[in-house]
Amino acid sequence: MRQLARAALAASFALVAACATRPAPPPETQAPAPSPAPQPTPVPVPPPSSPVGRNAVETGVKLDAPRVLKQDQAARALAAFRTSCPAVTTRTDASGLTQAADWRSLCAQAASLDPSYAPGFFYYGFDWVKVGDGRAFATGYYEPEIQGSRTPQPGYVPIYRVPPDLVRCTRPDGGTGRGRIDQTGTCVLYYTRAEIEDGALAGKGLELAWAKDPVELFFAEIQGSALLRFDDGTTMQIGYAGQNGRDYVAIGRLLRERNILPPGGATMQAIQDWIRANPDQGRELMRENLSYIFFKQIPGSAPLGALNVPIADQTTVAADPNFVPLGAPIYIVTADRPEVVGPWVAQDTGGAIKGPNRFDTYWGAGSQAAAIAGGMSANGEALILVPKGTAARALAQP
Repeated sequence: MRQLARAALAASFALVAACATRPAPPPETQAPAPSPAPQPTPVPVPPPSSPVGRNAVETGVKLDAPRVLKQDQAARALAAFRTSCPAVTTRTDASGLTQAADWRSLCAQAASLDPSYAPGFFYYGFDWVKVGDGRAFATGYYEPEIQGSRTPQPGYVPIYRVPPDLVRCTRPDGGTGRGRIDQTGTCVLYYTRAEIEDGALAGKGLELAWAKDPVELFFAEIQGSALLRFDDGTTMQIGYAGQNGRDYVAIGRLLRERNILPPGGATMQAIQDWIRANPDQGRELMRENLSYIFFKQIPGSAPLGALNVPIADQTTVAADPNFVPLGAPIYIVTADRPEVVGPWVAQDTGGAIKGPNRFDTYWGAGSQAAAIAGGMSANGEALILVPKGTAARALAQP
């Protein structure tokens, strides 16, 4: 969905697994946990090279014992890791922590590995690292199903493709990003959500389809994908294609700040209920999120993530690629939401997913997935699994 060449070097990486061998546990067992490693003297981290990294820096490295992986979770993560391999072995890692060649031996091993040996593969085959202090915050997302039409209908709202005038350009103030060139040849910010909804793109042939419910479409934008179901029984899978360059604003946070919803009540369902009960105010609230998402039709039955591969239920996580290599396995542990604990694979990104330990967990489609994702808010710790030696190499770079 969303190059700081070496932004991850601005954060600290803590090696938490240092096993040199690679024996795998027998099927249906868990990998044995090693004894906790001693705490060494902190090792200085190179100075950060970007404002984002400067905010995340921690000036020490410490060792710890890795977590034990469960068989079923590790098997799912192995399947997702395999799916990501064609991308991770050829693409540039924006975090600067790994290189494409670093992943090739792991991907070759994963290709023929019996899933029953997945725990040992992850446990022994990778360096486990922390970025920054490792303290993580995880939310959830899912794939909504919404009613749609292939032709315009009264009351329906358009679902737009990426407009051709949405370009990367440099504005007179020096800011660079998504925008458009106006009639004077000047780079300006792209249209806001309100301007698009009021017809800025109308009549340009950009409509991919039409959605029956603008509230459902708004939340489909937040999720980054949706299944459109038409009256004739056919469906269309749509996924993220671009964004207007405007800042994402979390409307749930606005409702909490205005004391409209209680701190624990800003779930997705509670927000939707409030918008439907207050249609005029709800419409204006949604417009406070200036960000607008453009879609494309996706072949197949599963949404595609930022690696352009299908994402996987209860396995894919969206992460900030400036800190986490896309395609890397991630172990999340949290006390308040036990269903989040375990291995995930960074296969996606998100407009609101910014920072070294900010994650968005994917739960699939359907009402249960919507319920879990809509109420997901978990604090804990994250460990990133990277090819052996890559973290030490990153720390050694000036």
